[in-house]
Amino acid sequence: MSHTNPKVDFFFNKAKQWQEEYERLRTIALECGLSEELKWGCPCYTFQQSNIVLIHGFKEYCAYLFFKGALLSDPHAILIQQTENVQVPRQVRFRNVEEIMEQEAILKAYIYEAIEVEKAGLKVELKKTADYNVPIEFQSKLDRIPALKAAFEALTPGRQRGYLYYFSQPKQSKTREARVEKYIPKILDGKGVDDE
Repeated sequence: MSHTNPKVDFFFNKAKQWQEEYERLRTIALECGLSEELKWGCPCYTFQQSNIVLIHGFKEYCAYLFFKGALLSDPHAILIQQTENVQVPRQVRFRNVEEIMEQEAILKAYIYEAIEVEKAGLKVELKKTADYNVPIEFQSKLDRIPALKAAFEALTPGRQRGYLYYFSQPKQSKTREARVEKYIPKILDGKGVDDE
């Protein structure tokens, strides 16, 4: 069992919700021999400096976030992809302490597998923006408006993917066209699809 890290104690002490759940999740991670650190304001459990799992809480649930969840075999089908744009991390969500206690052995097995993934140096091939289809309605605008093409190429890959995903969702060309039209000013402004 690893030691708790005093720097992380405040996270557990200040928690108004999920306090009991967090303590169980903390114990499970430490019993797997991981080191406890504070990252992004959350308890993060590492193996030889590599992030394995993070504890975080939301209104509806608290969760373990496996950093390389996409590489785990997930025989119990408990790993959740938070949104379609999240490529590698996966969550296991809990709504009460009983759920955690019932799954303790499974969670430990997943953590041990995640440690093996790190030891083996496995990596996920991230999708590049080029792997996302550019809807024809957007491509025609890029071809016709050099300033738009330049602005789009200057965006971060994450923002580019966000737009391509958003533009290609509607089934009808008309709707895709309307989305593209509406967001051209934002792209020219260097903003992402979700930016205010």
